[in-house]
Amino acid sequence: MDYAQQRVHPLDTDSSSSTMSSQAPLPPKYVMLSDNSAALRPPPYRRNIPRYHSNHHKSGSGCLRCICCCYCFLFVLILLLAGLSFCFYTFFKPQIPSYKVQNLGIGAFNLELDFSLYTEFVVTVKADNPNERIGFIYGKDSSVVVAYQGSTLCSGNLPAFHQGHKNITMLKVVLKGRSQFGSGLQQALVENRETGRIPLLITVKAPVSVVLGEWPLRQFVVLVNCSLVVDNLAPHEKINILSSKYNVGVQF
Repeated sequence: MDYAQQRVHPLDTDSSSSTMSSQAPLPPKYVMLSDNSAALRPPPYRRNIPRYHSNHHKSGSGCLRCICCCYCFLFVLILLLAGLSFCFYTFFKPQIPSYKVQNLGIGAFNLELDFSLYTEFVVTVKADNPNERIGFIYGKDSSVVVAYQGSTLCSGNLPAFHQGHKNITMLKVVLKGRSQFGSGLQQALVENRETGRIPLLITVKAPVSVVLGEWPLRQFVVLVNCSLVVDNLAPHEKINILSSKYNVGVQF
């Protein structure tokens, strides 16, 4: 081997060092934290995410408050009405008046040739008001009807009058009427006369106003149904009432 080829050339150290110094140093792989917590500071600016608040809770609490107020109002109203009712019943002590057919008289019971029936009844009604502080005013437009097996025999009206406290009033009402009385009703009446038990229905409808002390209140309608069983319907003879049943209703 030739000596010229084996000659070792010196390394240019100045050029290599300048090349390495021109390159930026690499960041360290690990960072050592200091024990001093003041050295760690938050970033100077942080963006806050906007928050949206819902009004659902507020609206729900408002509805609940409204419901509670309504229940409280109803409770107070019920207590007030109960107190007024108790005072009313304690002071006035109201009682329902009673009605009774005291007597029944037959003025006429004539069967005509055209199968029509002409009748005249005289009904005596006993009206009893047991109240000490409550009176009644019986107005006009009343009606009294006597029927036999669904067929009207006669009708009339009650007199208008004022019934005071603790009062018993006897009302004598004259009823007249003409109605068709076919063979079927004639046969039924003959059979009832033979048994001595004739059923009649007396219906009374009267407008009545309650009077508390001296102040009349609103008018309402009293309905009385009286089912009677009498022994005969002979004119100008005594009629015996064998049984009676009363139903009283009120229509506002």
